[in-house]
Amino acid sequence: SKTVSETIDAPFYRQKSIENKYNSLKLKFKNGISLEMRAYDSGVAYQFSTTKATDYTIIDETAEFNFTADHKAYIPHSTNPRKQEAMAFQATYDVTPLSKASDILAFSPLTVDCGTAKVTIMESDLESYPGMFLKSNGKGFDAHFSKYPKTTDFYEWRMQEYVTSTEEYIAKINGIRTMPWRIIAIAHDDKEMPVNNLVYALASANRIGDTSWIKPGKVAWDWWNDWGLSGVDFKAGINMPTYKYYIDFAAKHGLEYIILDEGWYNPKSGDMLKTIPEINLPELVEYGKSKNVGIVLWTVFNVLDKDLEAACKKYSEMGIKGFKVDFLDRNDQTGVEMVYRISEACAKHKLILDLHGIYAPTGINRTYPNIINFEGVFGMEEAKWSKADEKDMPLYDVTFPFIRMQAGFSDFTPGGFRNASRKDFQPIYYNPLTMGTRCHQIAMYILHDSPFTMLADNPTIYEKEKECTQFIASIPTVFDEMKVIDGKIGEYIVIARCLDNDWYIAGQTNWNSREISISLDFIEDISNYHIEYAFDGINADKDATDHIIRTENTAKSNWNIKMAQGGGFAMKLKKK
Repeated sequence: SKTVSETIDAPFYRQKSIENKYNSLKLKFKNGISLEMRAYDSGVAYQFSTTKATDYTIIDETAEFNFTADHKAYIPHSTNPRKQEAMAFQATYDVTPLSKASDILAFSPLTVDCGTAKVTIMESDLESYPGMFLKSNGKGFDAHFSKYPKTTDFYEWRMQEYVTSTEEYIAKINGIRTMPWRIIAIAHDDKEMPVNNLVYALASANRIGDTSWIKPGKVAWDWWNDWGLSGVDFKAGINMPTYKYYIDFAAKHGLEYIILDEGWYNPKSGDMLKTIPEINLPELVEYGKSKNVGIVLWTVFNVLDKDLEAACKKYSEMGIKGFKVDFLDRNDQTGVEMVYRISEACAKHKLILDLHGIYAPTGINRTYPNIINFEGVFGMEEAKWSKADEKDMPLYDVTFPFIRMQAGFSDFTPGGFRNASRKDFQPIYYNPLTMGTRCHQIAMYILHDSPFTMLADNPTIYEKEKECTQFIASIPTVFDEMKVIDGKIGEYIVIARCLDNDWYIAGQTNWNSREISISLDFIEDISNYHIEYAFDGINADKDATDHIIRTENTAKSNWNIKMAQGGGFAMKLKKK
């Protein structure tokens, strides 16, 4: 047994460094297996290892998380009842007593409210091994793992690979190695949950060395708003005039990137080395360089993996800054191995990564810090096809930061400016609405751990709403420090972040309007700060776009803030 106390550098994480303190006990068994258990102030974890240089076939792994009473659980279930292991790992939470939980597979992080504490089940250091699902057993959850793929096929539309048959085992490994950490995070106060660092602390250390070339930032994004420009003299779509317009918009507002989402190559071809005729990529890259705006390319995991070295070499030499990689939709051993191959190759060629259609982070962003965002969250895209009475997004918005954000980054893709009340909301594909107020959207740029953050709406609407656009464009994406000021899971949340002595504070509520009192007495000499704030307008319950943005020369410590139904607020305190 031993006690460890160390400081871990955490580039692009929610804080610059973390204190890693724990007690450890390691047991070595005669059959070539060892087990390490660690106790932290914020939870416990265990990990199996092999100690003999031999090949292993792992038939299964048993893990049971059982509870002593019929506690309330927050469970994200698979959204594919027919093939439960194949889905995008983005779902709202089924809040239910353990005894009534569905037996459909769930994925982590998953939280159980034990009354005196909330327990969250997670994993870390998932490498060359299947990810852990959780299946209700009536009094808790049993671990479940995807079998090792035997055969695969491809969906015609995107040439996305999927598993058609499996072996009778879950993994094949060789040599002396560790398995993933199983984490039981423990919080006695809801405010402790979003700042739990166990997933990051238990992950393998940085393998790429220097991170100075990695540039986080904000992104003008095309897909959510469906290339929805108006008032221009060209046909908007996947073409050069449209993307030059997005670059001009990004440059005007100081955004670091634009994304070319699906369509810049023919997705049916599965060939990302060849662009469509309407796109001259080298010209677009040079135009972006002239405006100091980088370009990130969308692709599918296995499409990139198929031509991995060639694609990384070609596009890094062209000046592309990275890839948004999508539609893994699995977490079996070979799928996880693909994620690591892509991460390593992109790091070698100095390319950043934003991973979509993927399981929640398991610490790989510590191992490969060029990964600067993940999906695995029920994000803004869901507003395009969800009904308010079926998918309650403001409720989810004040729930997932307590649960999902414990695992790490979340690419929620915020910034919708067509805001609607609960009564007015409806799913619209081409000109999508958001559930809740304008300030509910603005708050997300501070609330979320998101070093690579989208502006999801279109440049046309942002230019019509310049005050709000400038407000979110000026918010950093990486900070030195984060703290949760107030909050209760499923009801509301207030978070403060600091960068170079400047503070950024935001809050959100569910569909219940509420007035909160917050103290900023943790900010020294607060009278020496300017403040700019965005609050829900007095009529925001009816007109969700209603807001006020004001600047005051001197900040104060105590605030009473009214949030409308589905509302929020944001503050920026700049030192004089």
